[in-house]
Parts: sequence; C-alpha cells; structure tokens
Amino acid sequence: MSGTRSRGAAVHARPRGMSRSAAFWLIGLTQCLMLFASSAPSPLYVVYQARWKFSSIVLTEVFALYAIALLVALLVVGGLSDYVGRKPVLVTALVLEAVSMVLFIGADGVGWLLAARAVQGVATGAATGATSAAILDLHPPDKPRLGLLVNTTAPNVGLALGALGAGLLVQYAPHPTVLVYALLLIAFVVLACCVPAIPETSPRGPGALASLAPRMGVPRRIRPLFLVVAPCLFAVWALGGLYMSLGSSIAAGILHLSNHVVGGLVVFALTGTGAVGSLLRRNRQPRRTMTGGFVAFLVGVGLTLGALETTSTALFFVGTVVAGYGFGTGFLGAFQTIGPLAGPAERAQLVSSMYVVCYLGFSLPAVAAGVAVREAGLRPTASVYGVAVMVLAAVATLGLLAQSRRDARRTMPVPGEPAPQGAGSPP
Repeated sequence: MSGTRSRGAAVHARPRGMSRSAAFWLIGLTQCLMLFASSAPSPLYVVYQARWKFSSIVLTEVFALYAIALLVALLVVGGLSDYVGRKPVLVTALVLEAVSMVLFIGADGVGWLLAARAVQGVATGAATGATSAAILDLHPPDKPRLGLLVNTTAPNVGLALGALGAGLLVQYAPHPTVLVYALLLIAFVVLACCVPAIPETSPRGPGALASLAPRMGVPRRIRPLFLVVAPCLFAVWALGGLYMSLGSSIAAGILHLSNHVVGGLVVFALTGTGAVGSLLRRNRQPRRTMTGGFVAFLVGVGLTLGALETTSTALFFVGTVVAGYGFGTGFLGAFQTIGPLAGPAERAQLVSSMYVVCYLGFSLPAVAAGVAVREAGLRPTASVYGVAVMVLAAVATLGLLAQSRRDARRTMPVPGEPAPQGAGSPP
C-alpha cells in the first residue's frame, strides 16, 4: 500500500509541462491572435461611424489611442519579461486582452470603444516584447532562422486574417459588432490557461523595478545599424497605420466600394502579402532582403497613388500587394539583421525598441491624417501621406545602401595583406 502511495507521489511530483517545440508554436499562435484582435475592429469602424455619427478625426483618434497605449506599454514593460520571466507577463497580457474583448462586446458609444482600444493597446504592448523574446528563446536549435521568421510572419498573418475575418463576419454573419469579439474572448481565455504550462526561458533576476523606467533599450554596439534601419521601419508601418485606420474609408469614399468585406480585403492585401513575402525570402541574405523589400515598398506605394488619382480599384490592389510584399520582406530583413545581435538578457528590450519605432510610425501619421481629412478631404490626404511615406523610405533606403557599402569596404582585403576573418576564405 505504501509502495503504491510512493509511486503515486513520484508520478504526481514529476514536472508536467509543455515541450519546447509545442511552447514555441503556442507563443507564435498567441502573437498571431493578439494582432488578429488588433486589426479586427478595422472593418467595423465604418459601422461604428454610421451608428454613432462621429467624424473621421474621431475614428483615427480611436485607432491612435490603441497605438499610443501600446507604445506606453512597450516603453514601460516591454523589457520586463527579461527580469520577472516570460510567463507572468504573457498571462497578464492575455487577461487584459480578454477584458478588452468584453469592453468591445458591451460598447454602445465612442467612450466604450476608446476604453476597449486603450486596454487592448496595453495588452498588446505588454505581450509584444515577451512573445518575441520567447519565440527567439524557444526556436529549434537546428533551425536558427525559424524564430526570426515566426516573429515577422505571425504579426502579418494576424493582421491580415483579423481584418478579413472581421470583414466577412460584418457582411454575412449576425451580430457583427459582437461575434468576432466573443470568439476572440474564448481564445484568449484558453491561451491564458495554457501559458503557465510552457517552460520558463527567462529566470527571475534583479532590476525589474528599474526596468520600468521608460527607455529605448538598444545595446551600444547595435545603435549605428539600428539608427539606419529605424526610418525604414517607421515608413512601412506608417502605411500600415493608414490602411488600418482609414482603409475602409478609402475603399468606400474614393473607390466607391461599399461591401464591408472590401475594407477587410484592403488590410488583408497589404499584410497578407507581407506574410507571403516573408516566407518566400526567409532563407535569403538578410540585408539584401531588407533593401529589396524597401524598394518594392516604394514601387507599391507609387502604384497605389496612381490608383487613387485614376480611381482604379484594380491598380489600387496591385499597388497594395506590391507594397505589402515590401512591408513584409523589409520587416523580415530588419529583424534578421538586428535580432541575432542581442544576447538572451537583451532580447525583450531590443525587440520592444524596434516595435516602438514601428508603432510610432503606425500611430502618429495616422492621427495627422485624421486631422487632415477633416480640413482637406480624404483623397488629398491619402495622396500627400503616400508621398511623405515614399520620401522617408527612399532617404532611409539610401542610408542603408551607404551603410552596406561602408561595411563592405571595412571587410575588403588590402592588396599584400591577409584578408580579415570573415571577409573571404576562412583562415
């Protein structure tokens, strides 16, 4: 009898947790669903606007509040998981995300919508550093680039599917302003229950309180490259902010497309193509991928501007697809170039800093666009916005090319001297 008890106690004492492989994909799914939820309101904005009679500037303020709350969370708690562990931060973020879904479900005015987006922004910002770092921690050792690929593809997949899925539900399903949030609420509750079973990859350490001071955590050795890449990230995410906040309005007001699915398709075309581009370029040279992506982005935005002038729906979607390819591959190349340069204890803070730049581009220009729409109209605002994004991306791409040439000259062997290590044949 005692033998049975001791065997039972031994079985009970054996740690029961999730494998690293399963945990890797669970965190990837979590990251994807967080971004799915962030884009789900986009096709609903025109519904809310018609129901509650608010202006375009209020619409962009609702969107911007989400991005600003996300930015604050990134700056304050973006690196917290490096000190207290990934799991506590992730569980808290998922609980907050579930609360935001409840607020969306109960929304009966702009105030509720603002509150839901603010809570959602905090949740997404808190989760971003922790999920990105955990994915890098848990990636399979024999597939070193898989973590970087998931980190750049999962957000695009989430944004794309969230916008398209919500658009389909708005157009064809009952209770369009409730159903998508109810389904997501269930998903986040399930994830919050599963995360405690994953292996902890960041043991607790001193410095948690000090890490809450808002700051950009970019290691000194990475800063020169970070400063070159940052304007490109700002530019490509600025286009994403325009599509997320005013994409449905552009489809309806300029292209005269009233179907709610089209509003989701606009975001899907941009971010879905970005995910495909990331998959296609996953094994290519990172800097070449990054530079080529930003060039494709420039071409795509140019085509989109031509479409707005000619009111061509076909050209608009072609331009959006090309720009989306550039968005995804440029983001992938940036992550592949900078991400591996950080040590394990620096990952969450560095990734959070990259996302701070991205979400600054995602939010601030969109707010300016909302103000401009009221003063100048939708078409001129979209055109000027596109030109400004192109100029910024072009300047930053030239800087990136100049940086690459400087790096190449540093590693070029001098005639008569042995080649430096890493610049040519192995010594």
